[in-house]
Amino acid sequence: MEIRDQLIKYLAFGWVLFSLWSCQHVPEHQPDNSFTFVKPPHFPEATYTLDKNPITEQGVALGRKLFFDPILSRDNSVSCNNCHQQSRAFADSPLHPTSIGVDSKFGIRNAPSLANMAFLKEFFWDGGVTHLDFVPINAIESQVEMDEKLAHVVEKLNAREEYRQMFKLAFGIDEITSPYMLQALSQFTALMISADSKYDRYVLYGEALSANELRGLELFEQKCASCHSGELFSDQTYRNNGLSTVFGDEGRARITESSEDIGKFRVPSLRNAAITGPYMHDARFKTLLQVLDHYDGLMVGSSTLDPSFKNGNEVVGIPLTEEEKAKIIDFINTLTDYTFISDDRFRNHD
Repeated sequence: MEIRDQLIKYLAFGWVLFSLWSCQHVPEHQPDNSFTFVKPPHFPEATYTLDKNPITEQGVALGRKLFFDPILSRDNSVSCNNCHQQSRAFADSPLHPTSIGVDSKFGIRNAPSLANMAFLKEFFWDGGVTHLDFVPINAIESQVEMDEKLAHVVEKLNAREEYRQMFKLAFGIDEITSPYMLQALSQFTALMISADSKYDRYVLYGEALSANELRGLELFEQKCASCHSGELFSDQTYRNNGLSTVFGDEGRARITESSEDIGKFRVPSLRNAAITGPYMHDARFKTLLQVLDHYDGLMVGSSTLDPSFKNGNEVVGIPLTEEEKAKIIDFINTLTDYTFISDDRFRNHD
């Protein structure tokens, strides 16, 4: 960990020096790089196929308009923003446990944050989609979300002159088609990079963490980082973390159709976790303390319970003292990215 941190800091320091030098050796009128995809120095490589769908200002503007427009839903009542709000790192409202779609229908799962989607291998709690371009289809055609047909959305878009002009600017096309609509949404969401939290500034630039935050980081690495690993704070695996013994929602098994995956759900990123509650796929926990209490003594066993929570046949969870829980939460608070949740590029411009 120390060697990796030192290497990251050296790379970041060099990047800062280069940036300062560049400021003195460029023309007075610099290009606007606000709509350029830039991988943070400490992040893994992007998984999204940027070479096939390069991000442009026009493409992002189009994707943003689509994201906030309820035209994607059957009755023009629900937009992507209904379940993904910027003030909550594009997670859902805490006022209801699961997402709400057309006709006030409740979904079965809590809508997760959309931050750092360009770095993920699979999407949704069960990994049912493997490419960012196809993520919106699930929401558009879900009967408990937008309850619309992709083909009909395209018809509605083609009927609007404003959209035809925006697609022309973004992609050079005269007729709107679903692949270009999905690529526009991907440009917008791929640009949603959250990497400017207090923790990031600690890693990249040596910004100080408090004694409690540093102790929380140490405890986190000891007790949590085997699943919430790397700079995405998720190893992107699927695990049964002892929530239930009976599973109405079978999780990953709905995709793989394997009994070995019953009750397994994707390990979520903990970036911005302090502002994205409630927690777990079914939103059963309102606070981070309730989450840690669950791991400390409230887990239940089942045939697919992750082995890391067991000692033989005994469920042991993650033993934590109350003081340790408080310090881990102090650290998780450092993962909140206030720049991201106030970024003008991602707010509704209409």
